[in-house]
Amino acid sequence: MNREFTHFDKQGNAIMVDVSEKENTKRMAIARGTIYVGEETLEAVLQEKVQKGDVLGVARVAGIMAVKNTATMIPMCHGLQITGASIDFEINRDTYSITTLCTVRVNGQTGVEMEALTGVSVALLTIYDMCKAITKDMTISGIMLVEKTGGKSDYIGKDLIEEEVREKERAKELEKKKAEQIKGIFQGEKR
Repeated sequence: MNREFTHFDKQGNAIMVDVSEKENTKRMAIARGTIYVGEETLEAVLQEKVQKGDVLGVARVAGIMAVKNTATMIPMCHGLQITGASIDFEINRDTYSITTLCTVRVNGQTGVEMEALTGVSVALLTIYDMCKAITKDMTISGIMLVEKTGGKSDYIGKDLIEEEVREKERAKELEKKKAEQIKGIFQGEKR
């Protein structure tokens, strides 16, 4: 496969790709990422007891705002007339995590992958920001493009199953560390 970088001219200067000759097509992208927050923080989020307010509601709005403003943050990204954007959350009580999905749609000349990735990233960062008074021991991981349709080619993430397996292994490792910490605390009290 012979692919060249398209954001450089022949002299090596950065340019924005000219998409004026491309046809408008319906395009969609989905990105996802996960934040591991711990048991206490997850319960506070779910019970809406975080001091700063409705964590998931604010994160949803922040992610959508980021989608709309992606071109102002990513230098070579085209400004797009977004036709739809959503942020959804999947709660995992076993791993004390919140997986965020960002879906973006446009009828345009270029794709919305960067918008979806930006939306999911900002939503996750917003969760971190709103919960950092409870704990700073949170981990954001697994930010990735899940699916893209429209344009020259479609894409469905091949690494999704492997990523889910790695995510479960990370969760087990976190649980093991927590159990060891708790065991250490109780052993210290017995002395």
